[in-house]
Amino acid sequence: MQPVLDRVLAAARQLGASDIHLKVGLPPMFRIKGELRTVRDVAPMTIEAMREFALSMMNEKQRLDYDKYFEVDLAYSTPDGVRYRVNVFTQRGNVGMVMRLIPPEVPPFERLNLPPVVLKLAEEERGLILVTGITGSGKSTTLAAMLDYINTKRAAHIVTIEDPIEFAFRDKRSVINQRELGFDTTAFSRALRAALRQDPDVILVGEMRDLETIDAAITAAETGHLVFGTLHTTGAAKTIDRVVNAFPTNQQEQIRIQLSTVLQAVISQLLIPRIDKPGRVAIFEIMVNTPSVAALIRDNKTFRIQSDIQTGAKYGMVTLDSFLIEKYLAGLIAREEVVTKAQDPVTIQAKLQELELAQAVGAGAEMAGAKP
Repeated sequence: MQPVLDRVLAAARQLGASDIHLKVGLPPMFRIKGELRTVRDVAPMTIEAMREFALSMMNEKQRLDYDKYFEVDLAYSTPDGVRYRVNVFTQRGNVGMVMRLIPPEVPPFERLNLPPVVLKLAEEERGLILVTGITGSGKSTTLAAMLDYINTKRAAHIVTIEDPIEFAFRDKRSVINQRELGFDTTAFSRALRAALRQDPDVILVGEMRDLETIDAAITAAETGHLVFGTLHTTGAAKTIDRVVNAFPTNQQEQIRIQLSTVLQAVISQLLIPRIDKPGRVAIFEIMVNTPSVAALIRDNKTFRIQSDIQTGAKYGMVTLDSFLIEKYLAGLIAREEVVTKAQDPVTIQAKLQELELAQAVGAGAEMAGAKP
């Protein structure tokens, strides 16, 4: 069955797929430019093939974990060095699998078209930077680009804690130690506390998924380290609320005070299909922690943060909705994407109608002026 798997993976790379979905009874499906497409010339996956595929990727510990929990995360590398992040799971008693292709090289800032403030944030030496978004929004790629920039510019010790390791970094000016959950450590929070005894300058927490990890990340940032973390939230205000609400009520005021001090920025992002050419475009909301924003966090007035972001262009801040409009006016994304992905759909609908009316009036004036 290995030749069949090799053929599927080769086809995914050739077609530019970001993810591969394998399910018993269906042919392989690829996510290409954000949409799932069927590979028609491959037979439906059988129960035997799926189990053989899954087991061939696992070591003994992963097999034991899968048998116990019915799901497991792992990284898989082909003989030619192409790497995948894999989740194997059970559905209706059968093996299912989703594989995400990891680019062989960390994409540079220029190719990702990241806002300039993201590069500036990578130059910070301490504090907490949160990169947020739904699964598949490009968080890992943005973080990898920021870490690689530090790796190129600074002689630092970088510790990453990941599940699983995605981009494999080469040491440049920095020393990078990458630890994988399940292989090199048993828990994010445990590894994060251990990292503080490893003379780190920069720490990446692959996922801040529980109170203990969030608490340890804030503590690490308080003690003078630059800490990167990810959350599955969209928007700066929701991200801050998510962090604070992870704690018991009697601790939330203290956490707001700590967060207002250590937080450097929230970078929230999503990926939207392009309409001008193949591919997807990254959409960002960026909040930088100014004294005004810090006061809003401290006073539990996160509902007013959006207003500060709207007026904070000189700090590199931008709202998700204004970024969407900018890319729409540039002809990169469709109108319906702007409306469906907006934080405030009603306001953005009115803004679009206003812009379109202005364009129509302008076009009419040009036509009138062109008449003899």
